[in-house]
Amino acid sequence: MHKQTTNGHSVAKTNRLETLFPLLAWLKTYQRETLISDSIAGLIVAIMLVPQGMAYAFLAGLPPQMGLYAGIVPLFIYGLLGSSRSLAVGPVAIASLMVGEAVSQHAQAGTELYLATAMVLALLVGIILLLMYLLRLGSLVNFLSHSVITGFTSAAALMIAVSQIKYVLGLEFPRGHGFPETLGNLIGHIPQTSLITLMLALSAFAVMWFSKNHLATVLAKLGCSGLLAGSIAKAGPMFAIVLGVALVELFQLDQAYGVSVVGDIPAGLPAFHLLPVDLSWWQSLLPAALLIALVGFLESVSVGTALASKRRERIKPDRELVALGFANLGAAFTGAYPVAGGFGRSMVNDASGAQTTVASLITATGLALTVLFFTPWFYSPPKAVLGVIVIMAVLPLIDLSGIKSTWRFNRADALTLIVTFAMVLIAGVEIGLLSGVALSIALLLQRNSHPHIAIVGRVGDSEHFRNIKRFDVKTNPCCLGLRIDENLYFANTRYIEDEVMAVVAEQPQLQHLVIICSAISFIDASALETLEMLKDNLQESGVTLHLADVKGPVMDQLKQTRFIEHLAPGQVYLSTHEAMRDLCDL
Repeated sequence: MHKQTTNGHSVAKTNRLETLFPLLAWLKTYQRETLISDSIAGLIVAIMLVPQGMAYAFLAGLPPQMGLYAGIVPLFIYGLLGSSRSLAVGPVAIASLMVGEAVSQHAQAGTELYLATAMVLALLVGIILLLMYLLRLGSLVNFLSHSVITGFTSAAALMIAVSQIKYVLGLEFPRGHGFPETLGNLIGHIPQTSLITLMLALSAFAVMWFSKNHLATVLAKLGCSGLLAGSIAKAGPMFAIVLGVALVELFQLDQAYGVSVVGDIPAGLPAFHLLPVDLSWWQSLLPAALLIALVGFLESVSVGTALASKRRERIKPDRELVALGFANLGAAFTGAYPVAGGFGRSMVNDASGAQTTVASLITATGLALTVLFFTPWFYSPPKAVLGVIVIMAVLPLIDLSGIKSTWRFNRADALTLIVTFAMVLIAGVEIGLLSGVALSIALLLQRNSHPHIAIVGRVGDSEHFRNIKRFDVKTNPCCLGLRIDENLYFANTRYIEDEVMAVVAEQPQLQHLVIICSAISFIDASALETLEMLKDNLQESGVTLHLADVKGPVMDQLKQTRFIEHLAPGQVYLSTHEAMRDLCDL
């Protein structure tokens, strides 16, 4: 007996450890072939993350090493705690934009305060994600509708692309506060375009475009295996960096033509940073941190879910909150800024054969080796090439082609998309996103406060009842069936009462009114009081109120009150067919 208890305790302890560290469960069946697949994927993502990390750091107004640091400790932590086999965590474009927007309001770019503010932002994002886990608030992302996300990401991607054009053209001007100012500065400085820098950027674009669309086919024709050819083709950003460095070094473009390059990157692993505790400072950053946390979590879960579904698996959103929360804490204390799961890198990670988060550990190791031994190689990458890398990464996120079809299908959703897109560009990412959320909630309340109400009749001799405006049905002027297609609560009770009484006023022979409750799952106290008043008003008009098709939970609610007693002589019928048969022989 003691032995069984011990074994049971050991199994429970193992299960708890596997819940905390999903990687342990995958390692139970880990094989040599799995390690090979994870290693290939991890190395490919590491090669991809080096130029992306530097580029996204520039996007946030931060030094390039902070982008590289964001792919070391945070990715290692996610590899231990994450529930997605393929999600590649690190710096991402939209979060980098949001970080740059938020930090620039509190500090001057290039100062120590600017860097510290970015790290504090990562700390707050991590704390918020962990609090969301403890309070089970992961469902908060449900308030970000598809229309809001599409409008937000499209506008943010456009802002990112425009912000990088100055590097592509070799222009120098301060970071603008908002899209209109940035666009104005760009237009005003276009006459100062450096043709050498522009040609360098176009060369990088050509390399990346060819790598993405044709390199795999060319390599396959030369005899490379499909897997190797596809893997090499995904290293387009690194090829662009190598070409840029070679051209700068060969022709001394930085000295002879003033081509802007990255410059010195400190060698060595990121040091542990103790962040200053200033509650007023933290409080001012809290709204931005909350939005970055929500957007980063939504992006990560969306990508992770899509990749897991290909394996017929599921990720655990609660575990993702924990993994991403601790990953951001790791970023905060190791000189980085907020991180999330990147869409493009995760797709590459999965397509390259990642089987477990060991791939993430290998990517983190590759980045660590890069900052230890290879940072001198990254002195000469032109900023124009980094700008092209960012632009190529975000262009697929600009998706406005669906506005027309969305407008045809649901104008409220299309309006939400358009308003979110416009407000992000005009007022900034935070106000724009909040505006979209507020509008979508307002439109939802408006729809729910004006529910669809249909007068129904019998279809032929069947037991089915349908809307008289859509079907050829039979009705009886003495008995009316009214279907309410919404829950009953305080916001719509007045509208429903007015609509019901208006319908009754048009039926002089009416004796019985049957409210069909098949679409009603909830009735609040205000709605119950309205039903009581409606019953009395109808009774004064000589009409008896009945209910039909009442769902179990709603019936349980009504039985806890005296409404059923007060309804008499009205009754509650099991079905509309039964009510119409008994009341008017229909």
